[in-house]
Order: sequence, then structure tokens, then C-alpha cells
Amino acid sequence: MTVRFPDGFLWGGATAANQVEGAYDEDGKGLSVQDVMPRGISGPRTDAPTPDNLKLVGIDHYHRYAEDIALFAEMGFTVYRFSIAWSRIFPNGDETEPNEAGLAFYDRLLDELERRGIEPLVTISHYETPLHLAETYDGWTDRRMIGFYERYARTLFERYGSRVKYWLTFNEINSLVHAPFMSGGINTPKEQLSDAQLYQAMHHELVASARATRIAREVIPGVQIGCMVLSMPVYPLTPSPQDALAVMATDHGNLVYGDVHTRGRYPGYFLRSLREKGIELDITDADRDDLGNTVDFVSFSYYMSIAETGDPERRTAGEGNIMGGVPNPTLPASEWGWQIDPIGLRLVLNQFWDRWQKPLFIVENGLGAKDVLVEVDGVKTVVDDYRIAYMNDHLVQVAEAIADGVEVLGYTSWGCIDIVSASTAQLSKRYGFIYVDRNDDGTGSLERYRKKSFGWYRDVIASNGGVLTV
Repeated sequence: MTVRFPDGFLWGGATAANQVEGAYDEDGKGLSVQDVMPRGISGPRTDAPTPDNLKLVGIDHYHRYAEDIALFAEMGFTVYRFSIAWSRIFPNGDETEPNEAGLAFYDRLLDELERRGIEPLVTISHYETPLHLAETYDGWTDRRMIGFYERYARTLFERYGSRVKYWLTFNEINSLVHAPFMSGGINTPKEQLSDAQLYQAMHHELVASARATRIAREVIPGVQIGCMVLSMPVYPLTPSPQDALAVMATDHGNLVYGDVHTRGRYPGYFLRSLREKGIELDITDADRDDLGNTVDFVSFSYYMSIAETGDPERRTAGEGNIMGGVPNPTLPASEWGWQIDPIGLRLVLNQFWDRWQKPLFIVENGLGAKDVLVEVDGVKTVVDDYRIAYMNDHLVQVAEAIADGVEVLGYTSWGCIDIVSASTAQLSKRYGFIYVDRNDDGTGSLERYRKKSFGWYRDVIASNGGVLTV
């Protein structure tokens, strides 16, 4: 069986500014929450940037973007997903005028993409809330954040709108309740936050996303603007009806974000959960009008699935499965404990398409692994057959979903070049087709080397999936 993807399918890769750019204090950039997170999601924050925070240098993409984009073009990318660092454009986040030097950097990056014939897919906010907004307003718990984000988004649309067709409002917006500081710039420690505060912050982000959607359509003719959610297929641990109910509850906790983005209102199951918790959100009539600005497409990340059970005695956190659940005994796991489930990607594509009837875009998927740089015939490379197998199997399932009738716009592999991990702040957790010579202790030349998967992905793109092995 030969696998073929539709004509015009967008192939590429994805990164985030805080994980690649470095230059954290250059050209007027302000601090972001990432600059005080030297250990990633689970580690403690610091009061100021510290030298052990690898994100301060990243992979020096700020100075090497042209070299990196040339490598993307060599692989045949037709799309590149990147984020704009909010604190490059508004260093504190609440200024009235943007930082021109920050805007000019992304002009140069877009120039290079245009020269190489690569379509930009831009994430407006990717875990990079300006630190000042976190410390002064407690991030998205404060309604004023909607206005700050609205000004920021409008600035981007007016500056780059004619050059960017595809936009995403927030990265993995459903992660806010799990990682409030990183995802929502919420300075209050998570253990001190109430459900009411978290859901109110979520509401503020959803309203801001809808406003940005409306503004984009006003400013940019023919724009395609989407949301971005973290996908997580959920299986019952046993055939027990109680396990099935636990699956439904977990699913609802993830799906509410996409439901609001695509339907323009909160679903009944979510309103019931608020009532039962005694929570009454501050939702204005203007908010309800704003939420009616629904997205053109839904994008998502996919790394793992989870299992669920209604039996408290069988509940143990799955190692590395950062979104909870319980380990699935039928699945293998990566070196970081994330369970590997290619079929889950087909399932979630079908679920999202059946539920929302919006075009879908897979904007993150990949395997984090400890790669070893070796010499083969005098050339430095990484023989990453494990990554090739992982991606081959996931892409075959994407093709199956397309054959099922799902409309999929494209696929951008996560960390197409090695980057600093968001979850662990390590460089040893590598996802890329391109090896970057930098280590967890900060040493290394920053030189780039093509891995074996580089040539494989080039052939996948050139054949429009034809070389995939079923």
C-alpha cells in the first residue's frame, strides 16, 4: 500500500521563541516568565534570570535564523510554525507603543521565509507572558490582560498581516489549569489557587482569543486563524462503566476549550461542573458576544494518550504523562515516560473532526530522545532510526484519518531542530532532524548537523508521504 497525502498538504516543523531564540536581553526585549524558569514546568522559579537557564541562549536562533531556515528549505518545508515573543514587542506587556527593534527582527525572519518559499504559521502567545504582567497583574487572573493581549495581537496583525496567512492565538490553551505560571503567567503558586481563579483566568484567555480572531478578520483579508489545544486521547483502563465515566470526565476537561473556540459558547457539561463546585464566573454580555467569533481551524499537539479509571485504588500517576491519567499497560513509553501511541493520533483526528467539523492542523508531534552524535563516512550525524520509526508510524495514522474523511491542513513536527525542552529545560531531550551542539551544562559550539531523520523527512515531503512504510 502506497501512502499519499492530499495535494497542497503543508509539511514542515515547529518551534517556540523561548526555546530557540536566546538573546533574552537584546534589542529592547523584556523578561518573560520563561526567563525565570530554569528547570521547566515542574521546577521552582527564580527571582531573576540565572546562568543555568539554557533558554537565555537557546540555540541562538536569534542570530542564526537564516542558517536554520536554509536547512528547513533543504528538507523541503512548505510551512514553518514559530512564535513571536510578546516581550520582544511589548517588553513589559502593558506599554502603549511597541518596541520597533523587536518588530524588525520578525520582519527579517519573514523575509527569509519568503525567500525560501516557506509559509509562516505564527503563534501569538506560546508560554511567553511578559514577566511584568505576571508580577504586576498575576497574569490571566486579571481581566486587564485581555486588553494588553488585544493591543499586542492587533500590532502583529497590522505589521505582518499581509505576509502571514495562518495564525494561532494561544499555544495549548488547555494547559493553563495544569501549568498556571508557564501557560497563564499566574504568579500565585498553583497550590494557593482556587478552581474559581483558574477558570476565571481560562475565561479571560478564551475571550482574548476570540477578540484576536475578530480583529484578524478585520485587518487581514483571507486570514486563517485557529486555536491550539493539547490533545489527549483517553482510554478506559477496564470495560467498567465507572472507568468509562472517568474517561468522559477527563475528555470534557480537555474538550471544553475547543468547544468554546468552535461553537462560541460554553457547553452544558462545563456549566454543570461550575454549578457543582459553587463557581460563578464573571462573564459579561460583551464577553458572550466576543466568544461568538469562532475559529477557522483547530490545531493541536499530540504526544501521548492516557488511560483512566474510576477506581481510586488503581489511580497512580503515569510517569512523564504530564496531563495525568494512569499508565496504559498495552503501550510502550519514551525515555521520558511519555506513552507512545500512533493509533491515538488517528483517533483524536476523527474525534475532533466529528465533534467540531473544522479543518485540523497537527502543529506538534515528535519524539524526545537522547541522541548521540557520531561520524558516518567522515560526516557527523545522529543515527536516529527510533525517531524515523516513531514519525513514520504516526504519519501513517494521519493518512488513515484523511482516508476516513478528516480534513487535515498540514503537519509540523515539534522541535524540527533541537531546542531547549519546555517540560524539563534540558537540551538532552532532543526532537529535531537537526542536531545542535549544545549540552545540558551549556557547553557546545552551537554547530548544526543533519541527523539521519533529516534525509528521511526530506524524502517524505518530496514524495508527499509516498515513502512511508505501512
